[in-house]
Amino acid sequence: MSRLPLLQLGFRPFYLLAALLAAASVPWWLVQYRFGPVGGGLPPMAWHGHEMLFGFAAAVIVGFLFTAARNWTGLPTPTGAALAMLAALWVAGRVLLLTDAGWMAAAVDLAFLPAAALGLWIPLQRARNRNRFMVGILVLLTLCNLGFHLAALGLLQAAPGAFTRAGLYLVLFLVALMAGRVVPSFTRNAVPSARIRTWPMVDRAAMIALAAALLAAGAGVPPPVAGVLALIAATLHAWRLWSWDPWCTRARPILWILHLSYAWIPIGLLLLAAAQVGLVPELAAVHAFGTGAIGGMIIGMITRTALGHTGRPLATGHTEIAAYLLVHAAALLRVLPLLAISPLYPLALAISGAMWSVAFALYLARYAPMLTTVRADGKPG
Repeated sequence: MSRLPLLQLGFRPFYLLAALLAAASVPWWLVQYRFGPVGGGLPPMAWHGHEMLFGFAAAVIVGFLFTAARNWTGLPTPTGAALAMLAALWVAGRVLLLTDAGWMAAAVDLAFLPAAALGLWIPLQRARNRNRFMVGILVLLTLCNLGFHLAALGLLQAAPGAFTRAGLYLVLFLVALMAGRVVPSFTRNAVPSARIRTWPMVDRAAMIALAAALLAAGAGVPPPVAGVLALIAATLHAWRLWSWDPWCTRARPILWILHLSYAWIPIGLLLLAAAQVGLVPELAAVHAFGTGAIGGMIIGMITRTALGHTGRPLATGHTEIAAYLLVHAAALLRVLPLLAISPLYPLALAISGAMWSVAFALYLARYAPMLTTVRADGKPG
């Protein structure tokens, strides 16, 4: 294990880098949205979608999985020089995508997820761990990223955004899957009086319905069919959330952030159903999923896991609560103006972006010292 605290476990550099990208990239995108492209690289809209998914979310997923895999298997995941090289590869991808590097930028960016998948596969395979399918998720994300770059380079007759959306739906499925594992158990452990109801059949049906609804939305299934599938999925995921007794978490921010973020999944599915019949733009559902569900779950998990894995109590203060509220306020301001034509849309977009950026800047201010120093309890990791 590295002597440098930042490189002792995967969550440390990747949570730090992901928060830095989240805080800095949205203001940069808003500048380009308002004044036009600055410099070379991808068109602003394509760049924004790509970086939020294959930059920000991918870094959090890799940091989380490297850390979780060590707990799952008892075997080491990349640390020290290997972890530093992976982090450097991720950074290089972000920098090159701001330039006209073209194929070089695509190649470097594409290399990150397969390299991370290999670092995850080795301990999971050695332990014959049931979570080996997580490597498959990273491979599928790589394929989405490949499609994006081929389309952006003009080698594939498709819109790059179609592959970003496919990746978004894949990450949303992963978030729903992992939430089903951790949210009920976290709630039960912290609130013994919580009325957690376990219905395995509902859980399985909800995940199958979610997959069907997202596949239908992305595959051009007739709108009435896709709409019905989205409504079914919304109902099942609302039922699933209700079974976790979200109201019991109201006095515990580190729990309610997870429940509140999950609530954006059925909301997004309802918007997706409405989009199929032309009532709202599909972009409203996309941002409910991306900003509300995924962004909210990320800010909740990167606070919780950072506290736990740096040997600190699972307790939040004003900084965390502010960050939680800002992310969800940003989601509301990103979704609501899309539901009706409004001359205030540019203003709402700017305020939403500022809220998102401040939320992750607060995370950096509070957690950078934790992520870059030894554990508070003196243990390794």
